[in-house]
Amino acid sequence: MSAPGTLPDHVRERVDRDVAEILADAGCSGWVHATTIGSPQIEHSFDADAPVVLASVYKLAVLISLCRSADRGDIDLASSITVDPTLWAQGPTGLAAFGDPVTLSRRDLAISMMTVSDNVAADVLLDELGLDRVRADLVSLGAERTRIVGGVAELHERLQRETGTSTVAEAFAALADPDSDASVSAYDAAYSSSSTPRDCTALLSAVWTDRAASPEMCAFIRDTMRRQVFTARLASGFPFRRVTVAGKTGTLVAIRNEIGVVEFPGELPVAVAVFTLSARSEQSLPQVDRAIGEAARTVVTQLRVPAE
Repeated sequence: MSAPGTLPDHVRERVDRDVAEILADAGCSGWVHATTIGSPQIEHSFDADAPVVLASVYKLAVLISLCRSADRGDIDLASSITVDPTLWAQGPTGLAAFGDPVTLSRRDLAISMMTVSDNVAADVLLDELGLDRVRADLVSLGAERTRIVGGVAELHERLQRETGTSTVAEAFAALADPDSDASVSAYDAAYSSSSTPRDCTALLSAVWTDRAASPEMCAFIRDTMRRQVFTARLASGFPFRRVTVAGKTGTLVAIRNEIGVVEFPGELPVAVAVFTLSARSEQSLPQVDRAIGEAARTVVTQLRVPAE
């Protein structure tokens, strides 16, 4: 396979300048990579090889590994499992918001994990797969700079320990307090589940070209990602009829990310990954969410080409 092409120098410089201004106006640092999926392959990098904290973006790696395990016959996605959400990670969505045991299929667990970023579903599936399996699948797909160190429960325990708090809510409140000087390893890619924007778009490309798993399983991943309910980030940059954004967000107070594929009718899909770190640690940062969509649109617009 030939190396991907890049934008002409004068276009690349303008795009970099525009992206830098968008991020600066939102009060955050950022790292971006985008590439067309198909031929011609054209890419754009904005510090795309820097290590970044995944936050809930890691759930895509779990889903890919789950689908590959289903292809091998190790897991039956239609089989049911009963989950007591009180024994797993906390969270505001999906099973994590429930208080009683729930019985559902592993396929539905995966859908909840991706569409509403369900922390309980993610931890149950990661526990079944095992970290070694997920890591091995990433290596086999060439995502050698992507490292998964644990699930949400592990992260929450670390946050509580490092902030000196006794509950998850207290830990997040400490992180969001502008007067707090709490320093946590969760913001450091060396200690957290991490990747690079380029690795993330490579994983997306593998899903969209049926290389990440079987065609049937890749179609399931694509369909699930198109059903994500959060639209304030990547999707906010593409409010156009018939345009689809299939994505996965990641949030950890000052960290706000999203990776996804933008699909214009009659054109090559474009995989894009935008990772940010805000100067402010607040639970709600709508200006950063919007900046993710604006930065993505700025780059993707220059990569749009008709499908052959």
